[in-house]
Amino acid sequence: MPAVRPTATLWARSARALVAGMALLAAFAAAPSAAQDATSMTADERAEIERLVRDYILNNPEIILEAVNRLQARQEAEQQARTRTALTERADDLFNDPRAPAHGPADAPVTLVEFFDYQCGYCKRILPAMMKLAEEQEDLRIVFIELPILGPLSEVAAKAALAAEKQGGYMAYHQAIMGLRGRLTEQRLYDEAAALGLDVERLKQDMEDPAILAYINDNRALAQAVGVTGTPALVIGETLVPGAISYEQMVQLVETERARQAEREKEG
Repeated sequence: MPAVRPTATLWARSARALVAGMALLAAFAAAPSAAQDATSMTADERAEIERLVRDYILNNPEIILEAVNRLQARQEAEQQARTRTALTERADDLFNDPRAPAHGPADAPVTLVEFFDYQCGYCKRILPAMMKLAEEQEDLRIVFIELPILGPLSEVAAKAALAAEKQGGYMAYHQAIMGLRGRLTEQRLYDEAAALGLDVERLKQDMEDPAILAYINDNRALAQAVGVTGTPALVIGETLVPGAISYEQMVQLVETERARQAEREKEG
């Protein structure tokens, strides 16, 4: 996921705030009594202050960039704080929901959560790295949270995968669907189920279970609550990582979480 860049709206907002702030300072310096009651300033006084501010900005344009960068940094810090709080408050839903398919030991010390969509190309790209990580670190648990956001067929695929779980075939089916290339169709979903030896008719019936749709809707609400806006998105401990990352970055995330847990054990 690309880094956030200042938008025109952000530039305009910062510039207006800067002008307003400088105008107020200028008013205080030039006429304290007038600054206390802005309505007492004449049109000429206002025009002069605006001219001074405009000239200052034109002669020192870098201050606008500085203001934008500071505003953006403050907004990002505030968003990160909100995300950490949300991850803590919803930790049980993220890591311990019995409805969520998972790979790895239930008592694993570290759990990695993935929000994904079966039509998400980046989700397909990172799956091999995730499975390699799980193979190399046997005490790691991966929780797969179905988040169908890329159209109606994504929801059908999510329902099919959760129905496959009822036959004990989630992981094989998950990897099979993620491995498909080209346009996804309902028929391809059923063909892959049949190829894996799943009962397709039972699968179709289980897909209509209201509990499956309720779970998917709960996932959507959970994603919104913790600040997930796209797929893939990884959660580990108190960290949310949007977008696709490399195997090496995944390893670093796990190592960092292990170190954080070890530090907490020392403190507690």
